[in-house]
Amino acid sequence: MGVSGRLGRIVVGVGAFMMFLPMTMFPQNSQRDGLLSGIASGKTRVLDLSYAINDKLVPWPGDKRWFEAQVNATVEKNGYFTRSFWMLEHYGTHLDAPIHFPPGKTTVDQIPAKQFFGPAVVLDVREEGAKDADYQAPVSSVEAWEKKHGRILEGSIVLLRTGWASRWPDAEKYRNQDARGKMHFPGFSEEAAKLLIARKVNGIGCDTLSVDPGASDDFAVHHLVLGAGLYQLENLADLSALPEAGAFLMVAPVKLEGGSGGAVRVFAIWQ
Repeated sequence: MGVSGRLGRIVVGVGAFMMFLPMTMFPQNSQRDGLLSGIASGKTRVLDLSYAINDKLVPWPGDKRWFEAQVNATVEKNGYFTRSFWMLEHYGTHLDAPIHFPPGKTTVDQIPAKQFFGPAVVLDVREEGAKDADYQAPVSSVEAWEKKHGRILEGSIVLLRTGWASRWPDAEKYRNQDARGKMHFPGFSEEAAKLLIARKVNGIGCDTLSVDPGASDDFAVHHLVLGAGLYQLENLADLSALPEAGAFLMVAPVKLEGGSGGAVRVFAIWQ
């Protein structure tokens, strides 16, 4: 497909995305239309928050296999190029579907499409995480965001910006394991997760291996969030360029029937 064709499909996709957003985010139609037309002109910024998949990404400790690719045909021999690949559902930038942790039930292919689009809410805890690798973003971090930007809208997607992406893909620094093998990186607190569930957000995400802090033994946030029917985005790429408010996310996971999750492409757009 030519460039114009691909661009057309992107604009149509973004148009569909905009239809799901609360109209309070766009008091004037011209503002909404300007965001769409700005993609072609470059006025609207498009940021890819996903890592390219390969065998050098950081797997969860204990995983023995995570990604393998094999060339099936080459241009020189067959006139075209294809590969086959195998990978874990939870590797690289990926989505956790509700069924991943009880009491969640929904598989990745059953998540309603409208949940994959929403305003981005960015909770910046880089300073706190730099001082305390076990930092758990408290309710006050959500309240501080709302005091500055207004109440979190239903259907938002809340991202925790810890700054941990600066350690990627160095497994030792990214996992930050101690002598006993316990990992240490920031995450959401249970109390913050409960508040976000009450705000009826579509999902939460982070730039670390897990939305729970690395030292967690019970994965309480996983149980709460996935049990409430939300999804989680983990190992998001560098979030430093993303504004705290005003951007919108498009989440595109692999539609794997019966999947507990899978690789995901996440785009942020804003002006």
